[in-house]
Amino acid sequence: MDIVWSPAYEVDLGSHVFPTRKYRLVQERLVAEGLVREDDFVAPEPVADADLARAHDAGYLRKIGDGDFSHSDVRLLDTPFSPALREAMKLSCGGTVTTGRRALSEGVAVHLGGGFHHAFADHGEGFCLLNDVAVAARALQAGGHAERVAVVDLDVHHGNGTAAIFRGDETVFTFSMHQENNYPAIKPPGDLDVGLDDGCDDAHYLDLLDEHLPRVLDEHGPDLVFYLAGADPYRDDQLGGLALTLEGLRERDRRVFEACGYRGIAVAVTLAGGYAWNTDDTVSIHCATVKEALRQASADQVLLC
Repeated sequence: MDIVWSPAYEVDLGSHVFPTRKYRLVQERLVAEGLVREDDFVAPEPVADADLARAHDAGYLRKIGDGDFSHSDVRLLDTPFSPALREAMKLSCGGTVTTGRRALSEGVAVHLGGGFHHAFADHGEGFCLLNDVAVAARALQAGGHAERVAVVDLDVHHGNGTAAIFRGDETVFTFSMHQENNYPAIKPPGDLDVGLDDGCDDAHYLDLLDEHLPRVLDEHGPDLVFYLAGADPYRDDQLGGLALTLEGLRERDRRVFEACGYRGIAVAVTLAGGYAWNTDDTVSIHCATVKEALRQASADQVLLC
């Protein structure tokens, strides 16, 4: 199974709640635990300008290129803009394209990055400058690699930018299961939105996932699922208000991989959000997602044999 990652994803944001170092920490722990060798990681391919333009407006891309961000733009983005951030986000878009392509080839692939689902076609929001999943979905469709795509967004926050970008596009199904009483205040409707009550626990969360995920996969029939495996439904996340445990989140991942694997649907994973009070918890959650992906990849190999 391929794991896509770049050290350039780590950007100095100052005293910010978004720990960009988490990508490196996940990579280091996977190596330290002997799950992946240092030279096994796949470097992201640079994203093509044409691919960015399939998901984002030309004027917004010029603004990003020029760094022409007003005070209100920065407030909406809620992250300080810098050339380093721009390059990291562009590279992350390339990483999600690479991950999607590898997943279609091998069944499962993981991106230690990505999942920036609050970026709209014409502006950034909520730490998200560019919508890497939207860029990747459109790029893979344009290249003839996939016809139908589903976005399974299990971050604690609604995927507002993704829903808006794909509104009316019957080839891309957007499914978001999120805390209803949380950011963003305005939630553009996706194809299936499941808003969760504050304090939702493992049992109720997993019951709802079992109820809705098979319908998404069976009725839409995607060639590829982009799975946003957010760590922020965790009960000790600074920006979340759900009550999932480490074990519950790992079971969530297992059920997503098994549901897709059973149907022969490729899965491209992005890490999405994760802001636990203890960053080590966020790293543990993301590593557990990778471990479940590796387990599913091994199961797929057995079936092929």
